[in-house]
Amino acid sequence: MMKRFLGILVAVSMMGCAATSSSTSTGNGSTTANTGTRPAADTKGGAAVLVDTRKYLTKFPAATASNTASVAPAAPSNHVKNQVTLLMDSVAVVQKNIRYAAGYRILAYTGIERKAAMDLRNSLVQRLPEQRDYLTFKQPTYQLKFGDFFTRVEAQAALAKIRDLLPNALLVQETINIPK
Repeated sequence: MMKRFLGILVAVSMMGCAATSSSTSTGNGSTTANTGTRPAADTKGGAAVLVDTRKYLTKFPAATASNTASVAPAAPSNHVKNQVTLLMDSVAVVQKNIRYAAGYRILAYTGIERKAAMDLRNSLVQRLPEQRDYLTFKQPTYQLKFGDFFTRVEAQAALAKIRDLLPNALLVQETINIPK
């Protein structure tokens, strides 16, 4: 009884697999196209009987050339250009008010000597005049940070330009000022 049940289960599962594939495999390694017939399992003799499954397929009428030519293209009826312009203007106003972002700065100096920090600051300004410097003092330490970079790649490129001047400089993540 159990062997018969397993045989039926295997046959049903093979029929389900055959119904979803577009080609069937033969025993000698070649494949043939699915023509709408599939083998049904015969539980007594093991021989396969072809069953026509094409009658279960949904049939759609073919579109004729005269039907498609008579349809006019759809004209837009709801223009949203004014609404989109209004939304874009409001986004621009909101973005004008953003002053800070997450980014990177170059930590050029940390130490207790003010003169060394100022000399380094002057040489950095000469080398990269488009970047801002940030000199802070928290007793007893001076920190000189340099630049406002949105990405690490930008910061690395600037650091490469001043690497001979500052061999120990580091990149630090900070809140940066957005240039206007």
